Amino acid sequence: MFDSLKERFENIFAGLRGKGKLTPEDINEALREVRRALLEADVNYKVVKDVVEAIKVRATGRTVLDSVTPAQLIFTIVYEELVKIMGEAPAPLTISPKPPTVYMMVGLQGSGKTTTTVKIAKKMAKSHKPLVVACDLRRPAAVEQLRVLAEKSNIHFWGPESGETDPVKVASKSRKYAEDHLCDMIILDTAGRLQMDDELMAELEAMKAAVPPTEILLVVDSMTGQEAVNVAETFHKRLGLTGVVLTKLDGDARGGPSLAVRASTGVPIKLAGCGEKTEDLEVFDAKRMAQRIIGMGDMEGLLEKVQSATTEADINRMTESLKKNRFTLEDMLLQLQQIQKMGPLEKVLEMLPIPGGSKALKGANVDPKRMKQTEAIILSMTLKERRSPEVIKGSRRRRIAEGSGTTVQMVNQVLAQYEQMKTMMKGIGKMSAGGKGFKMPPGMGGMGGMKNFGAGRRGLFK
Repeated sequence: MFDSLKERFENIFAGLRGKGKLTPEDINEALREVRRALLEADVNYKVVKDVVEAIKVRATGRTVLDSVTPAQLIFTIVYEELVKIMGEAPAPLTISPKPPTVYMMVGLQGSGKTTTTVKIAKKMAKSHKPLVVACDLRRPAAVEQLRVLAEKSNIHFWGPESGETDPVKVASKSRKYAEDHLCDMIILDTAGRLQMDDELMAELEAMKAAVPPTEILLVVDSMTGQEAVNVAETFHKRLGLTGVVLTKLDGDARGGPSLAVRASTGVPIKLAGCGEKTEDLEVFDAKRMAQRIIGMGDMEGLLEKVQSATTEADINRMTESLKKNRFTLEDMLLQLQQIQKMGPLEKVLEMLPIPGGSKALKGANVDPKRMKQTEAIILSMTLKERRSPEVIKGSRRRRIAEGSGTTVQMVNQVLAQYEQMKTMMKGIGKMSAGGKGFKMPPGMGGMGGMKNFGAGRRGLFK
């Protein structure tokens, strides 16, 4: 996410850090680079102009010019202005005081409305009983797609009756189904077009009148580029949008829409899709997003992933291992499984506040197959072997390789990695026992050795 933009900002700040006090010329040069970086990220040119001007006004003040740490002040100003244009605080979805809560999903064809509809339903199912409604009767197989996704997620589904061609009637009838099945939330998956037209808007306006929505959410493909602003402005003018959902942020290297949609429309970005799974939907947080854009990482998001991947039993087990200054292959397996639960490793690494992180991680393709092979190797060991790896000699290594469908060389690589992690974990244990107050969340202990996890010199990174 934001790979190119992040790298450009890192270069800008690296150049400023090499200077003592900044001159007006230094600031102007930095602003030119900021402008170029934002335009290359497909941020709308009007938004770029406003942002650069706001930075310039603040950056040319006496506080910056006279500061002994001007680079840090410029860094802070850019961060704060990015936060400002994306939205100061997270905007939660509105819940109607009188059920049912109705969410109307709108957007162009291919933006990800259907998938996002189910993602929202699954997210809200923790505290509500949602019903997804197939109102897209134009796109072939749209109804069936929503039905299948809903069934997989155990979400209630309502679609058109045989011969029904009016999406407004489908939406209206869904209220009766919701009432009968005690569903307190209705999410309407509406039709899209490749481009906006009066027919589409008239249909959506009629649906809005028939089933008054609590929220009208525009789904925007983050790879759309500057056109996303025009789309958002048109939908907002005709329907009165209450929020925006950005999709496909996991595959976008530029990220322009997230920096421009709210600035141009005033409509808050409420959610962000960051993967294909139904769980890959996050509350949009401008501060955390800005941190990642300028290379500050996202430790809050990382800790959330760690917490979601661990249980209290796992925490207690790892704590006891650290206290006893022992680290076994069972502990290594536990960390590996936790890391896999956290999602794609390259996305996890992006959250780390690594100086020059974009360059450091560029081209590092994480191989999930190698992680699975490492897991298979450890699971092919006996309980005694996992707890006392020193007994694993030649014949045992051959048996483990055959049992895991790998090679003796791969087994040797896993054992070598284990010895590296064991040494590292002993160091962490000593710090904790020495009263220095250092605590490592379970699942994070092995992060430092991830480049070599289970694969010797080749590692998980090709």
